[in-house]
Amino acid sequence: MSSDFPENKMEPATEEPRSKSHAGLFAILGIGLVVALVMDGVLLVRSNHLTDQLAQNQDATQQQMTKLGDATTALLDQRLATLNEDISTQMKGAESSAANALRQARAQTQKQAEELRASLDQEQQQVSGELNDLKSAASAADNKLSAVSTDVDGVKTDVTGVKTDLSSTKDNLDKTTADLKRAMGDMGVMSGLIATNAKDLQALRELGDRNYTEFDLSKAQTQKKIGDVVLTLKKADPKHNRFTVLVNADDKLVEKKDRTINEPVQLYVHNSRQPYEIVVNQVKKDEVIGYIATPKVQLARQ
Repeated sequence: MSSDFPENKMEPATEEPRSKSHAGLFAILGIGLVVALVMDGVLLVRSNHLTDQLAQNQDATQQQMTKLGDATTALLDQRLATLNEDISTQMKGAESSAANALRQARAQTQKQAEELRASLDQEQQQVSGELNDLKSAASAADNKLSAVSTDVDGVKTDVTGVKTDLSSTKDNLDKTTADLKRAMGDMGVMSGLIATNAKDLQALRELGDRNYTEFDLSKAQTQKKIGDVVLTLKKADPKHNRFTVLVNADDKLVEKKDRTINEPVQLYVHNSRQPYEIVVNQVKKDEVIGYIATPKVQLARQ
């Protein structure tokens, strides 16, 4: 059991010095009490003895007591004066120390206040500079925003103008398209829209349904290649607005005889389901002017 609780062994060792200390203290107090009692006994005996002597020598004792009282009073006065002087000196020193401490505290407080004021002034200047920078940046941003707003207004105006132009162009195109006509081709196939002049041809190009290639063919030319078609002018009759041409396509030569202006002269090629169309708008002496319309999508015919 003693090995399980090693800490309990220290408690008697701790209590023993305390008990010894208490016993010593009691012994000292007992001795003091005995000495006091002894002294009281001695004093009592001496007091009785002195009383007897005082009774016998009252006059002498009275004189001695008077002298002792005077001497004691003088001594007390002297010591009191010395004590008063010491107290006064100490109070003056304390007041001087307190005054010095107060002056130092005031000087330190003033120094800290000045340092704090300088720091606050510096921070205020820094904040003021940052505020000025922010105001400048805000002003610049406002100017940029105003400029952007002006640009946006200009763009809006331009867009409105473009929309107006597009609307006008569309109206004109619709009107022009309405003026265009369809005609039956010489192969019995209804043609696309026919252009009879440059304005109509431009309208057809804007529609984007087919490819259009203009040509100017004269009899002086032996032949003229236009895309994958070769044309040769054989006859031009401006009086009756008639012409005759030889068309060479897919290594086949076909004569288109006595055709009139604005009549779709049609022919098929191997890579298109829709026919090519040759349209002559003007017939002059030994010369014809017109265009060839070809499909945009080239597919083999079935």
